[in-house]
Amino acid sequence: MIKYEEAPDIKIKIELLAQILDLDHLNLNRIFCIRSKGSKSKNIIARCHSLPKIMQLSLKTESSYIIEIISENFDKQIEDEKIRTLIHELLHIPKSFGGGFRHHNVITKRKIEQLFKRYKNSIDEDRKV
Repeated sequence: MIKYEEAPDIKIKIELLAQILDLDHLNLNRIFCIRSKGSKSKNIIARCHSLPKIMQLSLKTESSYIIEIISENFDKQIEDEKIRTLIHELLHIPKSFGGGFRHHNVITKRKIEQLFKRYKNSIDEDRKV
């Protein structure tokens, strides 16, 4: 059985990534981070879930996104791979932040690597100070 719990450690990383990478379109108050445990999946490291427009209208709420970390697969990654995974998941969130979803044909390894290098350069600069 899969169990879910809040992931405040992931939320902190998401907030840092959004700041460093200038992802101003992200409403960090409406991004929730969850760690799931008990998944049998071998290939899925993380997922991004959205609240579609029809659900927003029906529930009379704003758009929201959930970054789900599959504990069995994500937690054993080295830190750099964790950051790449989180960048990948954030790229699923469109600039409109309206409940839609960017699919994998838009999210390229090249784009992830560009953002990862920008993140690493920023972290390295902070360490020099």
